[in-house]
Amino acid sequence: MKKILLLDDNLDIVQIVEEVLAYDNYDVKSVVTSAGFLPLAEQFQPDLIILDYRLSDGNGGEICQTIKAHPQFLHIPVVIFSAYTQPGLDLKVYGCDAVISKPFDLEDLLEVVKRLLSMETSRITLQSVSN
Repeated sequence: MKKILLLDDNLDIVQIVEEVLAYDNYDVKSVVTSAGFLPLAEQFQPDLIILDYRLSDGNGGEICQTIKAHPQFLHIPVVIFSAYTQPGLDLKVYGCDAVISKPFDLEDLLEVVKRLLSMETSRITLQSVSN
């Protein structure tokens, strides 16, 4: 079972996303604050991370940069979602693998999750073959 770590400070979104992903047979762990996020990721070992961009106690983009700079996590796909959009703001500059705008369609979320997890599986398989 693939594991997904979700960070969003909106409890309504957390509950909906958890429910949809769990229904699709993902093991989901959610947190609403960024405090202690990296140690939690080290413990949980997620296959995919979903981050809200604007958090009450941090910035999801900066957390994404930290994840992508960490040798243990740099291969893990990261999705940033946000209702905060403005002209010229490209959330991909933080190194995320996908951006989803809020409000979002749950089917679109599932499609992105499945695509990124299948890419990750392909990457692992290619690494195993080349070694």
